Amino acid sequence: MTIDGRPRTEASILHADLDSFYASVEQRDDPALRGRPVLVGGSVVVAASYEAKALGVRTPMPGHQARALCRGRAITVSPRFAEYTAASRAVFAVFEDTTPAVEGLSVDEAFLDVAGLRRIAGTPVQIAERLRHRIRAEVGLPITIGVARTKFLAKVASGAGKPDGLLEVAPDAELEFLRPLPVRSLWGVGAKTEQRLVAVGITRVGQLADLGEERLSALLGPGPGGHLYALATAHDPRPVQTRRRRRSIGAQRALGRGPKDPDELAAVLMAIVDGLGRRLRAAQRHCRTVVLRLRFDDFGTATRSRSVRRPTDSTAVLLAVAEALLDEAMPLLRGRGCTLIGLSLTNLGEAAAEQLTFTFGDGEPARTSPEATDRRVAGLDRMLDQVRDRYGRQAITRGRLVHRPSPDETPRLPD
Repeated sequence: MTIDGRPRTEASILHADLDSFYASVEQRDDPALRGRPVLVGGSVVVAASYEAKALGVRTPMPGHQARALCRGRAITVSPRFAEYTAASRAVFAVFEDTTPAVEGLSVDEAFLDVAGLRRIAGTPVQIAERLRHRIRAEVGLPITIGVARTKFLAKVASGAGKPDGLLEVAPDAELEFLRPLPVRSLWGVGAKTEQRLVAVGITRVGQLADLGEERLSALLGPGPGGHLYALATAHDPRPVQTRRRRRSIGAQRALGRGPKDPDELAAVLMAIVDGLGRRLRAAQRHCRTVVLRLRFDDFGTATRSRSVRRPTDSTAVLLAVAEALLDEAMPLLRGRGCTLIGLSLTNLGEAAAEQLTFTFGDGEPARTSPEATDRRVAGLDRMLDQVRDRYGRQAITRGRLVHRPSPDETPRLPD
């Protein structure tokens, strides 16, 4: 709620959130889908248009259940993640042309700080309205924007303003806006916290604020209690953070319901690792931890992770770790279908900051040392990156992936 240490007196933080992003891209590209209930995904709905949501469709939801809710009127389309990524990049280009202070949250939403732009661009509301018109005209997508003094209030305002709207929470109307909201509107209130609050009769933000910080801390603990009390009384000092280095990168692929052959899962994992390794090297980052995530057709999930001894950007090393994690998780797949496989690379560091590991007195020839091997593999990785950058991702591939469809990765924040 401050600007360079001074209190922010004007509602000048925007939260911009694209409406039903995947489904809106499909409706943009195919006029026949406009105004109709659209489901993106097959066995599991990963996105739904507002027309489908009005009939009770939520995500994720089994496709057969969503189609039943739509009473035969639903149109199901396969995800086109490359198109979603392109749309996201176009939207973020408009964001960054509006203000240099952009904090991306996901492929379809961001915070923008427009404080200090009044003389050259108008009021925050005028900037937000112009931003909405530009994204509609230049990218062809609807977007909702919340305007407030804090990030939390701006995000809540954009949710309340959907779809395709603009809602400002003026500084003198913050508590009036907040108090009637359900407690689950507060960041940090999950299902268990909501149950504990409801058990003592607290269902609205105003009731939570009236309880007071001391009693709330006694009920939930000093950390959560203080955090929720601050939000409930419109205090959120966090600034819009720009150019923040990401702490992890990841990709995932939806697989559909039903049993999966281990070789099929291994091939999908291999293709995902290839893409992540290339992204890691392009960003000049190294990672220490690989995290595998599986989702089953009963909506259960499993997560496995492992750290490597030295930070790496080697595709071969990442693939070896990922395959070991998949082998470890294989017993969980017996009798269950796998609907999604995802991989994240975490504990990222700068490539230039890597601390070299030396061996002493082991008599190992330099040509077979880990460092020498890493250098040779790194050269191969970068050569393959250059070929794919010039001729496309499918210009060169592994023999195991020949004749297999390229896995569609979920869109990510623009690099």
